Amino acid sequence: MFSQVFSAATYGVDAYLVQVETHLDNAPHKFFIVGLPDNAVKESIHRVTAAIKNSDFKFPNRRMTVNLAPADVKKEGSSYDLPVALGILTASGQLESDILKEFVILGELALDGTLRPIHGALVIALEAKAKGKRGILLPEENAREAAMVEGIEVYPMRSLQESVGFFAGEHRLLQPFRVDMHEVFSTEQRYTVDFSDVKGQESVKRAMEVAAAGGHNILLIGPPGSGKTMLAKRLPTILPPMTFDEALETTKIHSVAGILPPNSALVSVRPFRSPHHTISDAALVGGGTIPRPGEISLSHHGVLFLDELPEFARNVLEVMRQPLEDSKVTISRSKMSVDYPANFMLVCAMNPCPCGNYGSSTQECTCTPIQIQKYVGKISGPLLDRIDIHVEVPTVKYTELSSKRIGESSGIIRQRVVNASAVQAQRFTGQKGLFCNADMESKEIKEYCQIDQTGAELLKTAMNRLGLSARAYDRILKVSRTIADLSGCSDIRTEHLSEAIQYRSLDRSFYAI
Repeated sequence: MFSQVFSAATYGVDAYLVQVETHLDNAPHKFFIVGLPDNAVKESIHRVTAAIKNSDFKFPNRRMTVNLAPADVKKEGSSYDLPVALGILTASGQLESDILKEFVILGELALDGTLRPIHGALVIALEAKAKGKRGILLPEENAREAAMVEGIEVYPMRSLQESVGFFAGEHRLLQPFRVDMHEVFSTEQRYTVDFSDVKGQESVKRAMEVAAAGGHNILLIGPPGSGKTMLAKRLPTILPPMTFDEALETTKIHSVAGILPPNSALVSVRPFRSPHHTISDAALVGGGTIPRPGEISLSHHGVLFLDELPEFARNVLEVMRQPLEDSKVTISRSKMSVDYPANFMLVCAMNPCPCGNYGSSTQECTCTPIQIQKYVGKISGPLLDRIDIHVEVPTVKYTELSSKRIGESSGIIRQRVVNASAVQAQRFTGQKGLFCNADMESKEIKEYCQIDQTGAELLKTAMNRLGLSARAYDRILKVSRTIADLSGCSDIRTEHLSEAIQYRSLDRSFYAI
């Protein structure tokens, strides 16, 4: 006897259909799974056997061969348990259904026959729709996620018995699971922190507002306890709200990585990822035998915060150079090559020296020049060149800490950022891949970042005195464009250019100690 059901697998942030073919013959009982299965797939033999028996079905005492096609692509994970079980029941004559091939089926089986959630439900639902499938059958914990795809029926299941009943005719009594996408996406974004919590540091807040408005990378340099981490954690509260397309793309990555919370439908708040400095290069950019997204991809359309930047291994930091330029990362292995999106905002924080007191007016630095140079030298020049804004975070004075004066709230700052983002959205209408000023390439810089003669002379002087690179030249123009957008000006004025240059002034005075 032979049966065929459809399942699916993820490849990067996309998916492809997998045909689960089951053949039974009259030879003595043996169970084979072929089609390049990994260990988790091979172990499904035992899960499926127990689940079928504990669900009051008869497990065939015959030789069974299950083929996962295409057979030349590695299969991983436990999501094939349910389609394999349904294939066995169909091939053995215990289940007959004329709609079985119209659905994509997914789910991990517990030994008692209940279903457990799987990874990548959103991307699989998108692929099922693209391939013209009627619907998708999956564990109920993944239903809200898959239901974000319009035009396909989503049926949540709790067990193998319930799944068999569905295909045996009980589907006529069930309604496809639906969610109100507008309600899910427009859920109010609430944060437990606010910029008004930060005492003083007005110049740093201004720099972070500029960074948020244009999507620019930013580096905070200051002594311990000056508020670098506190400021960085509040950056998401002033970023523009995610668009639906951004939320969908971010959710796909989190779904494939398996970090989307159960019963979640969409990632509607910009991600904030803060890995420890002991992270490996593969964990940061992604990797593994079967590549998985790393922290830079999990930060897509959000913030990647690297605290204590010099404590990261140099090779770990260097792998970010290409993703920072291309907004994507390509992970190549001998049998596959996967692209993951990585359009993130990099926020870094560091002390000025090992003891943290270099340049302090209140504390004496105990580090030698060689120690400071070695400490700062852990960060390469090419990486620093890719960070648009470098700002010093001074020690907060007692009068500011004890003051009852409350600074601007995140809501007020965010409104200015949203207004500037709207200007950029209108500017880049119809230009694929351009969302903010930081995304501009040479062509767009030439078109949108024109400066007058006075500005050109100012920039020339700054380039010569600070020894800036051609990349720094472009980034100064992009930051000045953002400052002009915040000011509501269509042209880049001298004061906008001066502020942008100021954010690169640490290049010579600090890094060349």
